[in-house]
Amino acid sequence: MPTREEMAQNRYLAPIAHRFLSPELWRFTRRSVPRGVALGLFAAFVVPVGQIFLAAFLALPSRANVPLAALATFITNPFTLPFWLFAANRVGAITLQIDSDTTGIAAVSMDTEAWDWFVTFFEQAGATVFGFGVLAVASSVVGYFVSGWVWRLIVARKRAKRLKVMEARLDQRLGSH
Repeated sequence: MPTREEMAQNRYLAPIAHRFLSPELWRFTRRSVPRGVALGLFAAFVVPVGQIFLAAFLALPSRANVPLAALATFITNPFTLPFWLFAANRVGAITLQIDSDTTGIAAVSMDTEAWDWFVTFFEQAGATVFGFGVLAVASSVVGYFVSGWVWRLIVARKRAKRLKVMEARLDQRLGSH
């Protein structure tokens, strides 16, 4: 994953490097973390290549965490792509309710084997593309809420730990008098 310095030195990003170097985009806050995760997941499913750059550019106007946005795009990678293709196809087919009875008027009028393959291919491709759109939106929403919940949980645990340490110090001070 590119660092702030690498992004600053990139010749393609030079015109807008000052925006990428803004410290608020690199901090982990309760608002920027869920935004970064949601944008990263959205970019991961929307485009097949250049997901990191899309997530980083989307993070600018929304003041999301750039490193998390870029990191979340790795949910789709060459190793997980077959799973996501299958999942997107199933989600798209279920959402669109495509089955063998609704192949369309074109398939009925053209009774050749090549045309059947062509129609089936485009039905499957359309269902897969639509499924990726559904996955992009759904994973963004789920990622936003889950990362916000995890963020609150982590902060609450750190705070409880600090309070216990402070309480122990106070008990130690009061007990020593």
